[in-house]
Amino acid sequence: MKAIQTVLVANRGEIAVRVMRTAKAMGLKTVAVCSDADANALHVRTADLAVPLGGNTAAESYLNGDAILEAARETGTDAIHPGYGFLSENTTFAAACAEAGVIFIGPPAHAVEVMGDKALAKRAMLEAKVPCIPGYQGEDQSDDALCREAEAMGMPVMIKAAAGGGGRGMRRVADPGQLMQSIALARSEAEGAFGNGDLILERAIEGARHVEVQVFADTHSNVIHLGERDCSLQRRHQKVVEESPCPIMTPELREAMGTAAVEAARAVNYVGAGTVEFLLDASGDFYFLEMNTRLQVEHPVTECVTGFDLVQWQIRVAQGEHLPATQEDIDLFGHAIEVRLCAEDPAEAFLPSAGPVSLFSVPSREGIRVDSGIETGNAISPFYDSMVAKIIAWGETRETARLKLRSALQATALAGVTHNRAFLLELLDQPTFIEGGATTDYIDQRYPEGFAPSQPATSTLAAGIVLQQILAAEQHFASALSVNKELRGWVSTGPVTRRHHFEVGDATFTADITSNSEEHFTVTLMEVSHSVTLQVLDTDSVTFLLDGQRVVLGYHQNDAAALMLATDQSEVTLINTDLIPPESAEDAQGGKVQAPMHGQLVTLLVEADQSVEKDQRLAVFEAMKMQHEILAPVSGVVQQLNGQVGQQMAAGDVIMLIEEAESE
Repeated sequence: MKAIQTVLVANRGEIAVRVMRTAKAMGLKTVAVCSDADANALHVRTADLAVPLGGNTAAESYLNGDAILEAARETGTDAIHPGYGFLSENTTFAAACAEAGVIFIGPPAHAVEVMGDKALAKRAMLEAKVPCIPGYQGEDQSDDALCREAEAMGMPVMIKAAAGGGGRGMRRVADPGQLMQSIALARSEAEGAFGNGDLILERAIEGARHVEVQVFADTHSNVIHLGERDCSLQRRHQKVVEESPCPIMTPELREAMGTAAVEAARAVNYVGAGTVEFLLDASGDFYFLEMNTRLQVEHPVTECVTGFDLVQWQIRVAQGEHLPATQEDIDLFGHAIEVRLCAEDPAEAFLPSAGPVSLFSVPSREGIRVDSGIETGNAISPFYDSMVAKIIAWGETRETARLKLRSALQATALAGVTHNRAFLLELLDQPTFIEGGATTDYIDQRYPEGFAPSQPATSTLAAGIVLQQILAAEQHFASALSVNKELRGWVSTGPVTRRHHFEVGDATFTADITSNSEEHFTVTLMEVSHSVTLQVLDTDSVTFLLDGQRVVLGYHQNDAAALMLATDQSEVTLINTDLIPPESAEDAQGGKVQAPMHGQLVTLLVEADQSVEKDQRLAVFEAMKMQHEILAPVSGVVQQLNGQVGQQMAAGDVIMLIEEAESE
């Protein structure tokens, strides 16, 4: 088999970027494909070449096998890596690649076909003597036959789509009276999702763990496993947190599960990366669940604890090489935990969220890996999966990994879309997870009504209020000419207290803000006072001494009135309603005249409804016994006067509004 020189990644997002990273490290040329919605996506900018597929939906782009093969022909591609999802388990596409003379970096079509059908897979595994859940996977698919088999099996039972996964076409039934309705619903869902309404039945294993084994095989009959992953923290059968190794694993159990996984792969003459999934019950018995014939989303935790690059292995095996290691070479060291940061609203039944990402930042720290296809300025598209990033932590112990991941998540900022960061932090802090006791039903039982983040503390709100004031001052100082740095924060009459009105969600409140200096403030809100001192201000994070304690907060300013503050547990959007201009101000089109610093308005040279020219003197401002002219930023008509002669004003306070004259 010829050596691969150019790899086209038939996918998008974080997995496309991740595959390209390894391909480039191997000296290979990379090709991206993209929909119209992804024209400026990170995976497009990462690749050496990019070919637009057109359209926005997956059917028009990433599922369009003919267009992808044409892109491969145009770019001289040797091999196509499908990532996961889309065409990764599509036997028709794999066959088309072979016909076109392009290497498909994936398993043989026969293995995909057998393992992609739960009924066929179950029969193959029973023949290979791999432990399976008692159930029914027969060819008689009539409702009567399914009801009869379920009742004979005993409640509760699981109804599953034979041709699918991911929780679609799946129902748990405990009441025999609900069987017929549940079968109809599962069949309808399966037909809609997979075009195949066939179902299988399995005895429901209550309180089980989801433990999967990473297997790898080459074309020379070598098959090994690389340990296990525990993916028990799931929401509606969708994985949320994954880790390796399993917290309750023993050497004997790992040997038994690993052997069963290898036999499962051998039974279908497997080649490449695959994952054999098991349910592990409380007694230590395990049962075959399914095999994913592709690279898994959660493969990074296996890479972290083995030290191997699984994508590199895929490419090497695809070009005919032997496996880079034997079973005796596989040793798990340390512990890795991964969370899926998704654009979704946990308080609204985890509904997906789409829109522009105004800020995405994860701290760069030792032991932290981030796989993402999103950067600040990108957008979460409504056409694809809602995952923003996978954040992975490695530590010498499980607790070290958990604490590292928790700390990294606390310092992560994501603005512009609703997301599940607070929910992930909550899970990492749950005693059940800390003790390694989570099972597949934990999230659904613990959060039956979804998850609502805790309300922000008044100290957090005070920090946000001060940050808003500081940012406003920075902006005004930057735009104000001839304002000496020494004058910033100086007030001739001493500290000035200002009252502003704020909104956080549905709540409104008033805060009194006293500026003692440029860096030190006292904020009183909800009958509580907080001392806030600025220490470090960066573009997306700020360090305060808050009531004597050092805190670091991420932030993003949408506009002068709205500030997103990322705390260690959740995000707060703070709106200063006093800075939201009335309709007349919105019409002013850049004619807002603001105080450049703390000081006194000593002279007002214009009146309401007066016409003014750009750069005309409007007022005189005094600070530290020095007077500063305030000039008109635009030509127009004075529409609103807020300032009065003799009034003490703070930096950013609106003196007047000018309705800009229309240009001729």
